[in-house]
Amino acid sequence: MRRQRVHGVVWHLGVLVLLGVVLYPVVWVVASTFKPSAEILGDLRLLPDAATTANYERVFDGVVGIDVARFFLNSTVLALLSVVGTVASSAPAAYAFARLRFRGRTPLFAVMIATLLLPVHVLIIPQYVVFQRLDLVDTYVPLLVGKFLAAEAFFVFLIVQFIRTLPRDLDESAKIDGAGQWGVFWHVVLPLCRPALITTAIFTFIWSWNDFFGPLIYLSTPDKYPLPLALQLFIDETTGSDFGALMAMSVLALVPVVLFFLFFQRFLVEGVSTTGIKG
Repeated sequence: MRRQRVHGVVWHLGVLVLLGVVLYPVVWVVASTFKPSAEILGDLRLLPDAATTANYERVFDGVVGIDVARFFLNSTVLALLSVVGTVASSAPAAYAFARLRFRGRTPLFAVMIATLLLPVHVLIIPQYVVFQRLDLVDTYVPLLVGKFLAAEAFFVFLIVQFIRTLPRDLDESAKIDGAGQWGVFWHVVLPLCRPALITTAIFTFIWSWNDFFGPLIYLSTPDKYPLPLALQLFIDETTGSDFGALMAMSVLALVPVVLFFLFFQRFLVEGVSTTGIKG
C-alpha cells in the first residue's frame, strides 16, 4: 500500500511538472501583454512589477491605419468559407469513393491519398503561377477555391472511413422506398456522418484561422490580411518593433479558437473516437 501511495505521488508530481512545462509559454505570453514593450525580451521575470493595459490600447487603436476589427473580420470570413467549402465538397466526394462503383475508383482513391505525401512547398510555385495568370493574386480565391473542390484529401479520407462503417442495409432500405443515390446520400448517409463532419469543420476552422503561409504568398494588401499575417505588422526591422502590442494581439487572436474548441470539444472527441475505433 505504501509503495502504491509513493508511486501515485511521484506520478502526479511528474504530471504537474509536465503540465507546467506545457503551460509556461502560454502564461509567459499572457503575462507579457501586461508588460512594457522594453521589458518583454530583456526581463526574465514571468510577472510584471506593474501591470499595464497600454499594449491592448495600442492594439485597439489600430496598426498602419487599419482597425483591428478588420483583421478579425478577414480571418472570420476565410475560416467560415473554408469550413463551408470543405464540408460541402468533401462529403459528396467521400460518399462517391465509399459507396458508388465506377471505373477507376481504386486508382483515383490511391492518387488522392498519395497527394497527402506531397509537401505544400512543391505545389506552391505552379499554383502561384496559375493564379497570377488568372489575375487572382491578392484575392481570397487562391485560399478558398481548393476548399470547394474537395482538394483536402485528409478530410475526404476521414469521411470515407466513417461511411464505410455504416451498414449498407440502410442504403438498400432507402432504395426500396424509392430513393436514388442523391436521396440516399442526403437523407441517410449525411445525417449519420455528423461526427465526421463536425470533426472536419473544427479542424478546418482552426487550420484556416491559424494559416500564415497561404495569406503570406497570395495577399499583399494590408486591408485583406487575416490575423496571423497582421501580426507581422507590429515588427519593423528598420525602426522599433512593438512587442507588447504583438503579444496582446496574439492573445486576442487565440480567444476565438479557444472558445470554438471549448464549444465543440465534445463533438471533436466523439468524431475522432468514432472514426478511429470503427475504421
